[in-house]
Amino acid sequence: MDATFLDEDGKPKVFEMGCYGIGITRLPAAAIEQNHDERGIIWPDAIAPFTVVVCPIGMDRSADVKAAAEKLHDELAAAGVDVMLDDRGERPGAMFADWELIGVPHRVVISDRGLKEGQLEYQHRRDAAATKVPAGEIFGFVQGRLAT
Repeated sequence: MDATFLDEDGKPKVFEMGCYGIGITRLPAAAIEQNHDERGIIWPDAIAPFTVVVCPIGMDRSADVKAAAEKLHDELAAAGVDVMLDDRGERPGAMFADWELIGVPHRVVISDRGLKEGQLEYQHRRDAAATKVPAGEIFGFVQGRLAT
């Protein structure tokens, strides 16, 4: 960096520096070391790249799924939540595996079948199974989970 200082004689000298503490590059490594499982990373909410991922199943084939997914995404974003809408059109298994590997802590699944039943699925990355949540209550439910 060519950083210098003036020594006692007024001559420029190059700084000798080192870092032996836990810096910014060690923090993600330490978080991953403490928060992972066989499927991948489990980010703590505070440092997750996205806090919530909305996974619409068949968004390209269902206007209802697309509308519900975009609505939830927009509501969460307006509330200040770091949210990602997965609009890639992947199969559910591939989509879920990708987000588990990345480690996004909260996932909401929206499907045609679920909408017809009036239910969406919520799953925290640490949960063994998804929780069915009434479609009209999902925004409040997710906000409540983010507060804990």
